[in-house]
Amino acid sequence: MRTLKEIKPGKSATVVKVHGEGALKRRIMDMGVTKGVEIYVRKVAPLGDPMELTLRGYELSIRKEDAELIEVE
Repeated sequence: MRTLKEIKPGKSATVVKVHGEGALKRRIMDMGVTKGVEIYVRKVAPLGDPMELTLRGYELSIRKEDAELIEVE
């Protein structure tokens, strides 16, 4: 299983599944991260957190802790 956290800047991946439970999973899905969405990793902050992503025509910053819950291919 590959997670979004493992994707290097400049690369894209497609969401397979969002793991987690309850409010955390709902929050991630409310940000537009759902099955089948292509996510482009724009950059990662110098200390590794957060990651800057582009999806569904907008930009999103997400913590690496949350990126680990997003399974990609």
